[in-house]
Amino acid sequence: MGSTIDIETAKRNAAKKAVADHFDPSVRYVGIGSGTTIKHVVEAIISALESSSSQTSPPDINFIPTGYQSRENVLDHGLKDLKFDSLPANTLIDVAFDGADEVDLDLNCIKGGGACLYQEKLVATHARKFICVADHRKLQPRLLSKWPSLPIEVEPLAARAVLQALELLGSKEPKIRHQQAMEKAGPVKTDQDNFIIDAPFPTLLLPRDIEKSNSLHPAHEGVQGTGEGGVWEVEKLAREIKGIEGVLSVGLFWGMNGEEVAQAGGKTGGQKPVAAYFGMDDGSVVVRRAGQQDERVEL
Repeated sequence: MGSTIDIETAKRNAAKKAVADHFDPSVRYVGIGSGTTIKHVVEAIISALESSSSQTSPPDINFIPTGYQSRENVLDHGLKDLKFDSLPANTLIDVAFDGADEVDLDLNCIKGGGACLYQEKLVATHARKFICVADHRKLQPRLLSKWPSLPIEVEPLAARAVLQALELLGSKEPKIRHQQAMEKAGPVKTDQDNFIIDAPFPTLLLPRDIEKSNSLHPAHEGVQGTGEGGVWEVEKLAREIKGIEGVLSVGLFWGMNGEEVAQAGGKTGGQKPVAAYFGMDDGSVVVRRAGQQDERVEL
């Protein structure tokens, strides 16, 4: 049996591979997410910039952070930050790097463990491509396989009403997230001064699960993924929760990715990543791309 590496080394490996594959020093706008893996992404970008500047003049790149901590990460490394609302009109971010709490076979993601999901979704949906970088614990066949709950950003005044609506959708004991430190008792506040609700649901289905169920039981109505017994398909649950009054953003990143939006003639980005990189405990990196088999890369 081979030796295993620690989680931080696994994250660093994933970051190096993702940056090597998707960062071009000639781009103008780069999104920088809030996940714990992203500090390794920034370090890998710095290395790439140092290598490129030894051959050409230093590039003028604007880094768009997804929150306060990611902005501090950008500034601490001497990079130029740009607020999302300062992007020039009709301009897309060239590439956005961010982490995830869990990623399924179709590259749907759960995000929001760090309470930055709204700004993370803003950046992802305004990027030509979103690249997810994580460790092997986040690599799952379905969402809510290991991650315990779905983060939802809500307006504080509506929080109790949203909790009640989530229970009606089948969530078991959704809760407003609170500060863990005793000296900071009270609800967690996002950068927008909103609350986060963590809503447990059963493992979320993919469209293929519904198709399989219906093909096995053609004479009867199979699984629909519309909340029967609290069981939902990813997109259907995302749409249902987003429709609740008081919900600002749902921690499900689903639908098309940026490249698919462009192919369809759209002018924005997409919620889903075009690829996800997972640092494994054996030192390799697993790459999950849309419509392809997972690829394991030995570093």
